Amino acid sequence: MDATTAPVRAEVLRDRYYSRLPKSLQELAGPAEGTVDLPLHIVWSGRTSYSLDRPKSRMTLYRTVLAEGLREDLTAFLHHRLLAEQWPVLRRLVSPHIREAWEDAFPELPCTAAGGMTAA
Repeated sequence: MDATTAPVRAEVLRDRYYSRLPKSLQELAGPAEGTVDLPLHIVWSGRTSYSLDRPKSRMTLYRTVLAEGLREDLTAFLHHRLLAEQWPVLRRLVSPHIREAWEDAFPELPCTAAGGMTAA
């Protein structure tokens, strides 16, 4: 990738993630417990079922949905409380474009990170 295509690619990715954001974190009304089975348009190979009761499984689910999900997937599969609780760790596992979009749109997420909540 040459120096001229990198900024264009970054802009396309940034726009993609901004366009998928919910209007508020409260719109994230997905399950807070149990098992979640993701559809093939989000996870097209490998594992598709995730336990919200297991921290690593939950983190993988959230990372996958943030990266691959459409707006309706974000609201259906993510829960606002779980996202906020996991954000201090999750923000380091997602791409800079995803992190920038979410933290720009929802300044309460970095405050949650500074507040010392953990990804229990």
